Parts: sequence; structure tokens; C-alpha cells
Amino acid sequence: MDSVNAGRVSQGFLHELATYTHLITSFARRDIRARYNQTVFGLAWAVLEPLSLMVVLTVVFGRFARIPSDGIPYPVFSYSALIFWTFFTRSISQGTTVMVANASLVRKIYFPRETLLLAVLVSTGLDLVVAAMIVAGMLVFYKIVLTWAVLWVIPLLIIQVFFTFGLLCITSALNVYFRDIGHGIPLALQLWMFATPVAYPLSVVPDWLRPFYLLNPLAPIIDGYRRAILLGAAPDLYQPGAGLVVALLLVAFAYVGFKRAERTFADVI
Repeated sequence: MDSVNAGRVSQGFLHELATYTHLITSFARRDIRARYNQTVFGLAWAVLEPLSLMVVLTVVFGRFARIPSDGIPYPVFSYSALIFWTFFTRSISQGTTVMVANASLVRKIYFPRETLLLAVLVSTGLDLVVAAMIVAGMLVFYKIVLTWAVLWVIPLLIIQVFFTFGLLCITSALNVYFRDIGHGIPLALQLWMFATPVAYPLSVVPDWLRPFYLLNPLAPIIDGYRRAILLGAAPDLYQPGAGLVVALLLVAFAYVGFKRAERTFADVI
């Protein structure tokens, strides 16, 4: 797999993305309706998960363990990171099993299989938008003023989406052949959260450990969100820049592998 082939497949991806936009949105609408149909609270469920986690983390880490929060009230400190972390975990959890969940479609008709992955990102992105509305209320309550640095959320989110999509290309393809992947993902995500500065600030990580800790691509991204929203500061440009390189390389090569694997999805699934 060389860089020329990766580039060609990447161009094909962009072409198919433009061609099948309507299919992506159709899958996304179907996923959203299936998720919230016949529920009492509807889209409020998008808020309840990060909000309940925020309460637990505030009690355990903010009250009992007295974890520092860089001078920011712990509820908004944790919630501002949890909404982006929840977006990641929902995308990975749903996207990993999406091929198997749509086995009848995959067997019967051809369509670019990555449209299912992109539809997951769109539907979970809606949950992120809804959950982010609570952040606005918390900022007002705690009298935290936004600055122009909040615009850094956009490039950070783009990097996160690229990284998530690349990871989904790997996990969704592997889950077609090894269903253990779908079972192991929830455990992996739980452990991953504690290796990411969601419940604690990056500043508590010892200096000797930090270079290894930052090998986790989500660590500088989550820390960057918090800096931009709550501290009014730009993220350390080196760290998200390295994350962007990792995300783009992951997407390029994982997508090549995904397109090769999808040829046998209909036979195996």
C-alpha cells in the first residue's frame, strides 16, 4: 500500500462523498428516528448521558478526590470535555457494529459502505449539538465569558472527526470478520477515557509521563477544547498539529484497507 494508491483512494472517497450525500443524510435520518422514536424524552437523551456522567465525576473527582480543575468550577470543567468524549464513544460504538446491523442491505445491494460510517458521524453529531446547548447555560451560570479563542473548537472538531472516521474504517471492517471487536469496544472505550483528560486536567500528568501520554491523539484534542472554551486560550499548536497528521494518515491508509475489505463483506456478513 503506497502513498500514490492512498492518494487515489482518497480522491475516490471525496468523489463518492459528493455523489452519495443524499444517501448519507437518508441513513442519518433513519438512525435518528430509530434511536428516538417512541421515547418520552426524545433528543433529551443526547444530554442525559454526558450530564449524568458529569454529576458522577463531580461527586467522585471534584468532591471526594479533590482533583484540581485549573480554577474552573468542576461541573463545567468536566461537562465541556464530556460532550466531545461522548460524541467519540457513541460514534465508535455505533459505527463499529453498523455493517453487521445493516447486513440485509449489505448483502442485497451495492452502495459505498463508508456512507454508513459517515451517517453515524452525522447522527451522533446532532447529539453533540444538542448536548452543547447545556454548555451555553453553564457558561452563563458560572459567569464564564467566551473569547475569540472558542473558534479553535472548529479545527479541533475536524481533527477529531477525521480520527474517528479512520478508526471506524478499521473497527467496522474487523467486526465483520471478528464479532469479538463489537463486544470489546465498550471496555476499550471505558479504559480509554481514563487515559484522556476528561475527568482531570492535563496539568496533573507528570512531566516525565506527558510525552507518552500525548501519544493518545484525543488527549491534546480534549485539552484543546477546554482551553478554547473555558480558558480563552489557543491550544498548544504543536499537539493538535501532530494530531492532524496522525488523523490524516490514519484516514488515508485505513480507508484503503476498508475499501479492499468491503469486497467480501456481503459474502462474510
